[in-house]
Amino acid sequence: MEYLAQQVLNAFSIGGNYALLALGLAIVFSVMRLVNFAYGEVIAVAGYAMFAFFSLTGVDHGLVLVPVGILAAIGISIALERVAFRPVRYAPAATGLLTAFGVSIVIRNFFITLVATRSKAVPTPQWLGQHVDIGIARIQLIQIVETTLTALALLLLVFILRRTNIGLAMRAAARDFDMVRMVGINANKVIMAAFAISGFLAGLAAIFIIARRGVVDPFMGFGPVLKAFVAAVLGGFGSLGGAVLGGFILGALEVFFQIALPSSIAGYRDAFVFALVSVILVWRPQGLLGVKHQFGDKDE
Repeated sequence: MEYLAQQVLNAFSIGGNYALLALGLAIVFSVMRLVNFAYGEVIAVAGYAMFAFFSLTGVDHGLVLVPVGILAAIGISIALERVAFRPVRYAPAATGLLTAFGVSIVIRNFFITLVATRSKAVPTPQWLGQHVDIGIARIQLIQIVETTLTALALLLLVFILRRTNIGLAMRAAARDFDMVRMVGINANKVIMAAFAISGFLAGLAAIFIIARRGVVDPFMGFGPVLKAFVAAVLGGFGSLGGAVLGGFILGALEVFFQIALPSSIAGYRDAFVFALVSVILVWRPQGLLGVKHQFGDKDE
């Protein structure tokens, strides 16, 4: 029973991380119809900002490093929107996609050239590694903190989207961006807000990734963002609720296969996860909460 409780919380913490990143991808896509494949590099920027701040000041307190990472992620997201994505906003979708790939390559190689590929240690609070007893389960504090902060971040985002003017404008833009512009809403502000929220979620996810790994490197965001993209597709790309649902389902599947598979093939866990996701998408190609579009001839 203790083992089961630990794995359930593990699924929530891993799935919550994927949900944050999938939501960040989905927010930008819902407003701009852009898949931001430079999102992994936003996580790397947040990590290296924390490392640079620690190296220059010697301050290793989590309450100081956390805002540094989040603000860096928000800052680079807004900068990328203004410098890289705004000039190609009205270009064909393939142009935006290639721009995202180009930005990703430039930022990654900047870190490789400046810092090298070797991992750099970032201090994390020692108390995160401690265990607490909850009933019959013995759980790491990092799992509780990660799950709690993820839930709070999602609730805050729901409040912003439902109770603020900019949030309502973003929801309207996700449905019909041309109509949003026709009623006089500033399109630049809506898109910038989407990138800022996306950056905030990436910065928060970067904190969790570093807390688990203890190091930063130029490739630290690639794996999590790839899985977050799969989670967003699973939930229905463009659906914000679907992105969250897909993230938690993907986290649950990872933990399930980690438990269920024999140790000899446990290393192929991701292959089993992606195979099952593929089966789900064959059954429901628009994603679990996505809207189905009819292309070609109707079924007889």
